[in-house]
Amino acid sequence: MQAYTLTIAGRSVPTAKTFDVLNPADGTVLAACPEASTRDVDAAVAAARGAFASWSGLADAERVAKLNAIADLIERHHQELSELVTREQGKTQSGPGANLEVGGAAAWTRVTAGLKLPEETIQDDAAGKIVVRRKPIGVVGSITPWNWPLMIAIWHIVPALRVGCTVVIKPSPFTPLSTLRLVSLMNEVLPAGVLNVVTGGAEIGNHLSRHPGIDKTVFTGSIATGKKIMGAAAEALRRVTLELGGNDAGIVLPGTHITPLLEKLFWGCFINAGQTCAALKRLYVHESQYEEVVQKFADYVSKIPVGNGLDAKNLIGPVSNEGQRSKVASMVDEARAQGARIVTGGVKPSTPGFFYPLTVIADARDDMRVVKEEQFGPAIPILKYKTVEEAIERANSLNVGLGGSVWGDDVNVAAGYAARLECGTAWVNQHGVLHPLAPFGGVKNSGIGVEFNVDGLKEYTTIQVLNVAK
Repeated sequence: MQAYTLTIAGRSVPTAKTFDVLNPADGTVLAACPEASTRDVDAAVAAARGAFASWSGLADAERVAKLNAIADLIERHHQELSELVTREQGKTQSGPGANLEVGGAAAWTRVTAGLKLPEETIQDDAAGKIVVRRKPIGVVGSITPWNWPLMIAIWHIVPALRVGCTVVIKPSPFTPLSTLRLVSLMNEVLPAGVLNVVTGGAEIGNHLSRHPGIDKTVFTGSIATGKKIMGAAAEALRRVTLELGGNDAGIVLPGTHITPLLEKLFWGCFINAGQTCAALKRLYVHESQYEEVVQKFADYVSKIPVGNGLDAKNLIGPVSNEGQRSKVASMVDEARAQGARIVTGGVKPSTPGFFYPLTVIADARDDMRVVKEEQFGPAIPILKYKTVEEAIERANSLNVGLGGSVWGDDVNVAAGYAARLECGTAWVNQHGVLHPLAPFGGVKNSGIGVEFNVDGLKEYTTIQVLNVAK
C-alpha cells in the first residue's frame, strides 16, 4: 500500500494519525491517508504567509512559466493520476470520466496561465492619471469536494497562483489521494510554501475556514456547509467564493425529436453517476410526448454498462461513498411509495461496492424529495407539464440556480426560453458542458462569485486605485 504524506512548506510531512480511504468499487481499503492536526493547518498557513511576498513579487512571466510546467507534469503523470481518481472516486476510465478529469486539469491550467489582468487607465491628462490595478488577495484557503477531486482542486489552486496568491488546500476525506499527489507534483515546480495540503474531516475544514491567517476561502460543496463557511468568513470580513448545490432543471419543448438528443441528455443527467453539481437533476417534458420521452430515455439508459471504473467496458462507475448511495436510494424508495413509477433501475444491489443502478423515475411530482432536493446520484425524475410557461415557472421555483437547460428542434426558440431560467448557466440541447473561458457560478443559494476566465481571476484579487495629481 502506497504511503501518502502532507505537503507543507515544500516538505513531505507525515502525521501521527491516518484514516482509511475506501475504493467505492468494492468497499476495500485503498490507502491510509495522513490525518492532519490543527497544528498542521497552522504550519501550512504560516508557510503560505511566508511565501506570499516572494511569490506575489515574482515577475508575471515567471509565474506563467511555472504554471505551464505544472500542466506539463500533469500530462506526464496522466495515467497515474487518472487511475488514482478511478480507484478513490469511482469514475470510469472510459467515456467522460477520470481521463477527462485529468486532461481537463491540464487544459484548465494552461488556459488560466494565459489569462492576464492588465491595469486599466481611467484618466491620463494634464490634470492627473488614475489607474486601476489588481493585487493578489493573499493566502487562500481551499476546501474541495469528492465528486471531481482533481479537477476542482485545479479550479481553486491555479487562478489563485496565477495572480500571485498562495494556497492551503483541504480535499474531501473521501477522495484525498489524488490531491495529495497533485500537490506533491506541483511542488516540484513551485517555491516552498506557495502550495500546501492538509487532510481530515470537519474539524480541519472548520479550523482552516476560521483561521486568522487566511485572506479568502474558496469552497465547492453543499449549501449547508457553504453557509457555515460564509458565517465563519463574516466574523473576519473574509472574502469567499462559494460554488454550491444545484438541482438543475431541464425542459424538453413540445414536439422535440428526442432520439437525436438522447446521448447528450444521458450525459447531462448521469455524467459521473449524477455526482456533479451542474448535472441535470429534474426533467420537465410536455404531456403530448411524455410517455415517448420516458420510454425512449429509459431504454437508452438501461443499456449503459455500469461497473468498476477500471474495466474499459463500463461507462458509469459506483457512487463515491455509502452515505451518498443511501441518500439516493432513500429518495427513490420514497418516490416509489408516493406513487412514482420506476421505469428502470431503482433497486439497491447487494453486491460489493457502492453501486446504484441508473434510475429513471416517471410520474414524479414537484413535492417529492427526489425533485425538490438535490439527489446527487444516478437517478433522474421526469415530470409532466402542460405549457412551457408552466414549465419555466416550476423550473425556477426552487431556491437554487446553478444551471438549467432547454431542449428543442429550433435552437433559437429554445435559447429564448433558456434565457428566462434563473440560473448561472443556461444550456440549449446540452447540459453541464463547461469551458475554461466561460465564467461559471450560481445564483440564489447556488453560490457567490464565479470561476474561470478573467472574472474568475478577479475573485482572487483586490482593487487598488492609483490616483496621481500632475
